[in-house]
Amino acid sequence: MAIDQAQTSKVNFKALLIANEHRSAYGLRYNDFSRYRKHCANRTHRLRSTLKMTHGKGREFKKLPVVTPENLKDGHLQLLLFETERAWAYSQELQAEALKPTNSAKVGTLRHSSTARFRRAIHWCTQLLSHCQSLHASQRLSAKNMVEVTAYTLMLSGKFLRYRDEYQDSLEQLCVTRDLLDKLAETADSSRNQALATLFADEISPEIRYCAHQLGHTKSYEVDAIVKELSPKHRGTLVQGYDRMIKKLYTESQTTQGDEGGRVLQPLIWDGQEVPIRNPELVDVLLQVQKAEAALKAEGGAQGEGKMSRGRKSRKGVASFDAVLAALSDAEDVTRKLVETQQNTSAATSSTGARDIHFVHSYIVYHLLSRRIQRDLTLVSALVAPPTSRHPAKGVKAPQADQQDARVNPAVVKILDTVLQSLTQMRALTVVEENPYLTNAVEARLAFTKSRRCLFLARSYAAVKQYAQAMALIQRSKLYIRESSTHLVPEEDPINAIDNAFFTLGSESISALEKTLTEDEEHVKQDWFAYNGGTASASRDPTKKPLFFNIALNYVQLDMDRLQERAGAKPSAPVVKNVMEPKLPAQVTKAKAEEISRPTTPEPSGPARAGLSSLLGGWWGRK
Repeated sequence: MAIDQAQTSKVNFKALLIANEHRSAYGLRYNDFSRYRKHCANRTHRLRSTLKMTHGKGREFKKLPVVTPENLKDGHLQLLLFETERAWAYSQELQAEALKPTNSAKVGTLRHSSTARFRRAIHWCTQLLSHCQSLHASQRLSAKNMVEVTAYTLMLSGKFLRYRDEYQDSLEQLCVTRDLLDKLAETADSSRNQALATLFADEISPEIRYCAHQLGHTKSYEVDAIVKELSPKHRGTLVQGYDRMIKKLYTESQTTQGDEGGRVLQPLIWDGQEVPIRNPELVDVLLQVQKAEAALKAEGGAQGEGKMSRGRKSRKGVASFDAVLAALSDAEDVTRKLVETQQNTSAATSSTGARDIHFVHSYIVYHLLSRRIQRDLTLVSALVAPPTSRHPAKGVKAPQADQQDARVNPAVVKILDTVLQSLTQMRALTVVEENPYLTNAVEARLAFTKSRRCLFLARSYAAVKQYAQAMALIQRSKLYIRESSTHLVPEEDPINAIDNAFFTLGSESISALEKTLTEDEEHVKQDWFAYNGGTASASRDPTKKPLFFNIALNYVQLDMDRLQERAGAKPSAPVVKNVMEPKLPAQVTKAKAEEISRPTTPEPSGPARAGLSSLLGGWWGRK
């Protein structure tokens, strides 16, 4: 019963994925074989302790019993894999030591030890393949995992034969390995697995080219043609049950075709061609970018962004770019590290993977800068738009449409500085320099943004009564707008041609900006003349009058109403006097007012008393 249960339990062992993850994380990214060898040694010790497969304690050696196929687990396969990786890393480390000039006296010893360790790695790998074949025969290991282990074994064996200068056998095994990796990439259920198979295929392509060159092939640089020629001849001999295993692989891929739908990367198109993604780490971050782009499109934040419209953009529209920018920043960081790895290691820079990673880095940086510019232009549109209030407070006058807070201008200038920085970085990218139409489009937007920046900077100076500086900036802005119209070719602009362009620029936008510059120039001149008569002095002297002002007034009557109207000030209304009313002297008017306001003499309140009481009261002083 226990044996039947063990036979029904599936083993999921992804040899290529495990090897790639540990190689990238523990030293092989920078060809540090010593660090990777120590990591594999620690890993094997932990696996042996977990599986109870230690060789005793102290100096007493305890031989382990043979593990039957029914008791095989995922840990046993990982143990054999890390033993293989440990021996192979030690072999490469000894080979690198033999190439150093300081070890010229012991080159033979180091190369002999390197060959011995490489042979030991082949021994462990052969045991791993044998265990996987038994598991696959008992239906406990999938065909995909079996193909991965077979490709890993043939790849290691082919490298060993190439190291021993056995080029014919090495070329045959490496071509079959490349064929298996192509089958894995073709039937991959996710973009990450496809990139993983492509990564190992790119790793052995220089080996195939070198062996073909040593054997005298006329077209040794055509790796695909060599693989198609040699693989059908030798794959049936080198791989046991090749046809049956590949048929089962295609059957499994059709079964699991819809399980990884959310992890399939959409094709990235640049200039009508697909951008190659050949690294699993890059696939993960690009999937996050794709998810964030889909969320942004669903929210409607990508519609009309970057256009020079006065429609107010909500704060939610600006914040919707945060997820996309964060994902693109992570993708740029991963790609930059891969580029630095290619530059620092001794890998051939002419390989396909090296060229592609540089192109992908430029592509990702371009999209990061474009989204950043799009977010900044959306924020500028939200700041420049006139304030609106649906329900103004009672007794408070609603703001006019042409009124704008002067404090907004410095903030807009700062944002446009960021846009200029992004456009300058975009102009220096390789993908932009290789396309002349795209170069002109970026130059036109760079000059247009400089013109807008000068305009808002001039408004900032005009708000603090520095009109001379404002006029100089407006003149500079006109020069930039002419430069922008020179570079702009609307019919051949690749940025406007794509959907949801990050910076839409056309002849209408340039004409609107020219009209705004003309209006602002007229307003600045009027305010300058009204402030200090148009002098270059920053402050106004109220005691100083224009030249010949007093002499001119002797001959010309000054129309103050017309002068104030031209200066932009509202003339005061004339005072209307009543000419029909006679004008009285001041003394007469005052006397008349006192006469009118004089109180009258009060009358007695009651009748006079008479008789004896009144007579006697007069004697004693009583009234």
